[in-house]
Amino acid sequence: MNTPASALVAKTPRLQSRLPQVGTTIFTVMSALAQEVGAVNLGQGFPDFECDPKLLDLVNAAMREGLNQYPPMPGVAPLREAVAQKIEALYGHRYDPGTEVTITAGATQAILTAVLCCVHPGDEVIVLEPCYDSYAPNIELAGGRVVRVPLRPGNFHPDFEAIAAAITPRTRAMLVNSPHNPSATVWSAAEMQRLAELLAPTDIVLISDEVYEHMVFDGAAHVSAASIPTLAARSFVISSFGKTYHVTGWKIGYVVAPAALMAEFRKVHQFNVFTVNTPMQHGLARYMAEPRHYLELPAFYQRKRDLFRAGLAKTQLRMLPSEGSYFQCVDYSAVSDLPEAGFCEWLTRAVGVAAIPLSVFYAEGFEQKIARLCFAKRDDTLHAALERLAKL
Repeated sequence: MNTPASALVAKTPRLQSRLPQVGTTIFTVMSALAQEVGAVNLGQGFPDFECDPKLLDLVNAAMREGLNQYPPMPGVAPLREAVAQKIEALYGHRYDPGTEVTITAGATQAILTAVLCCVHPGDEVIVLEPCYDSYAPNIELAGGRVVRVPLRPGNFHPDFEAIAAAITPRTRAMLVNSPHNPSATVWSAAEMQRLAELLAPTDIVLISDEVYEHMVFDGAAHVSAASIPTLAARSFVISSFGKTYHVTGWKIGYVVAPAALMAEFRKVHQFNVFTVNTPMQHGLARYMAEPRHYLELPAFYQRKRDLFRAGLAKTQLRMLPSEGSYFQCVDYSAVSDLPEAGFCEWLTRAVGVAAIPLSVFYAEGFEQKIARLCFAKRDDTLHAALERLAKL
């Protein structure tokens, strides 16, 4: 006998979570709190200013030209060629646009896809803490085991003895990030060479997150994994058009890798994204014809960094070096004894400036009385924040 539909009980199946430890991120929490209390939000890392109108015009032109249907799975040829030319000019390594460059739906997708294409259940992946919050969940989704190695407390540079000790026969990959989020440190040429020497006897794949590659200050140069042949041969190198051109909401990035690695990357890419926004790709390709748009970025952000640091110098917050990225970390131990999350909440409510606790970038919440601030903001936003921070 059939049960009448009216007698059926609606029931939603319970799922066993693939990421049981993941909840609402601190970025969402602090942004919501900043909005609630009217604080200046220097927590989340995105610009509050517009991109170059010329870039918008180029994307609009591509739309009106009818470039609105599916592009090739790895990305439109002009953009892949522009990426290859940029990397060759800056780092001296030529990637084949046909087989070694893929356009992605942002750097986060590129990192996940790189992990999924090379990490199998039981494989180990080394991450250096503090680190961007997507790394560990990506590894866990692939069935891998996260092996956490801390950067040196105080200066956040790599501890190669600790990294070497973490390598085992099960180590499949390693994630590195320079310029570094959240600490704003930049790996030196000597450190990148040391990494190359450490990995040389192994089959470890390097996933190099270089989304802040064009934000390196004080005359220093970004040392890409692409610039060191022995690293380039084993690396997925990832960058972000959103970070470079102030369009984080467009979610477009790229990955370059040797053809054998890229073939595996594209197998996953075609099924988790397939391809990326067509007119934006064409607009970006045309915009990249003028290298000054990324070559002038270090000076653009260094001016903002220097403005921000000059204001912070008038407070009791102790500034850590900001060598790259658009972040500034501060030691607040002269201001408060609160733990980092508590201090950032107090700073948002009582002072009116939102920040992010550094401890959230560690799995175990390592406390150092450090908060991260973002200076990728309009000058008037920075002045407003500094006026409030002057109370400290």
